[in-house]
Amino acid sequence: MTAGHRTAMTRRGAKPAAPDDGKRCAVYTRKSSTVGLEQDFNSLDAQRDACVAYIQRQAGWTLLDTAYDDGGFTGANIERPAFQRLLADIDAGKIDVVVVYKVDRLSRSLLDFAKVMERLNAAGASFVSVTQNFSTADAMGRLTLHMLMSFAEFEREMIAERTRDKIAGARRKGKWTGGPVPLGYTVVDKKLVVNDLEAALVRDIFTLYDEHRSALAVVRALRERQEVTKRHRAMSGRCRTPRAWTKVDVLRVLKNPIYAGYMAADGRLYDAEHTALVKRTAFARTQELLETATKTKKTAVRNPEYLLHGVLRCARCGATFTTASTTSGQVTYRYYRCVTRDKQGKEACPSAPLPAKAIEAYVIERLREATADGTLAADVTTVVRARVAARRNVLLTERNKLPPQIAALSLEVRRLADALTSATGPAWRHVEARLQDAAEELARGEARLAAAERELANLDAIEVEASWVAACLAEFHQIWDVLTPENRGRLLRAVIQRVEVDEPANQIKVFLADLDIEGPEAALPEHVHEEAAP
Repeated sequence: MTAGHRTAMTRRGAKPAAPDDGKRCAVYTRKSSTVGLEQDFNSLDAQRDACVAYIQRQAGWTLLDTAYDDGGFTGANIERPAFQRLLADIDAGKIDVVVVYKVDRLSRSLLDFAKVMERLNAAGASFVSVTQNFSTADAMGRLTLHMLMSFAEFEREMIAERTRDKIAGARRKGKWTGGPVPLGYTVVDKKLVVNDLEAALVRDIFTLYDEHRSALAVVRALRERQEVTKRHRAMSGRCRTPRAWTKVDVLRVLKNPIYAGYMAADGRLYDAEHTALVKRTAFARTQELLETATKTKKTAVRNPEYLLHGVLRCARCGATFTTASTTSGQVTYRYYRCVTRDKQGKEACPSAPLPAKAIEAYVIERLREATADGTLAADVTTVVRARVAARRNVLLTERNKLPPQIAALSLEVRRLADALTSATGPAWRHVEARLQDAAEELARGEARLAAAERELANLDAIEVEASWVAACLAEFHQIWDVLTPENRGRLLRAVIQRVEVDEPANQIKVFLADLDIEGPEAALPEHVHEEAAP
């Protein structure tokens, strides 16, 4: 083709030809990790030197000045900044030959490589691998390249499979295999080690859920105390800033088997080598409560006359009983109705409506029997005192450990503030960002300390409430009849965990509150009274 023909084609929109019929060559280098890139002569430099030497041995080949180096990017995809610039320059007709050290530097995905080859062919460019001694300028080179890429992708999949098997095998042995470190732990020598301050918060989350049976209630309690989530450091080195707790965060803690001393693998739980933060019986009970919470949802008591609202459950379908009433003349008849039957009909659940007065009288009579010997009142007093003491110990631990952290942060804030006055340019922005983070951490620490102090002061009020419940139980026969409906419901919900009614079988089970002396870390047998319904 003459120069005139080349000029004419260029004017009609064809890609510009290389000057003097030479080959304009671009060298592309890649390394998957950033390890070693800080060295004076690294892997990217070695790849480039080999490619440059190859180009210099080819007659008429000219090395372009532009560098296309991707350090710390995987070859599993093509989302790499330098590679994207390379493709853009190929499409613009600025490159005739792409030179790489090995094929897998360009891509480890056969599908991605095929797409890249289409763009090279469309641009009239070719591809050369200097260590594997072939190019795409001829059919044999393209066939060899496709075969080589197939093996490269196969190798990548085998590496991924071996890695997954290795991780699964380690987890089956109970070993920590990396990832975001759970709240309550730090990593020492690739093992999970208990962080006492965070561990107290984890146990507190389980305790709060055991008491309130609501993840949102736990969120409210944590936010009132100015608690925040754990600071995470990603593999990139960036830190995930702690933030206020959400329902998702709480449920993630409550459902995490790591806290019970388990490690999950292959859909099963295995004994872990790290120390558990909660006992397994308590963890299992929490999972049961969470599962129940997805089926039924307690609602607020609108009418205090319904003493069993929120604790009455259907033994047939597991749903709660909702309140209902009918009026005949001037008389109002109160009922409890199964939610499942109410919404889906008797085919879904055969439980018929329950007369409220009769079922409430039956439960109250069972409670009279339970309080007759005076032991229930004594148990309540003992349990509440033990729980208050355990909670006080947690708060004291937090109160003792937070001041040194606050003092260290205060010192860091002052140091950064002094450094900010002399910093310039990028250093100034870095110091300012760290100063802001440290100031926020300091404010949160001070807020958490204040919240712990307030809760310590409120523990006396909790003991007073428990004393009221115990006094009512001790004199149940004399006190019940003079209590207001609101206080009757308050007392019942403090003592009774749930009442299960199997209406078709005419059976009732009254479950008293779990007298768990050690909080969420122990589970004593529930006090169950099973009688035939009148």
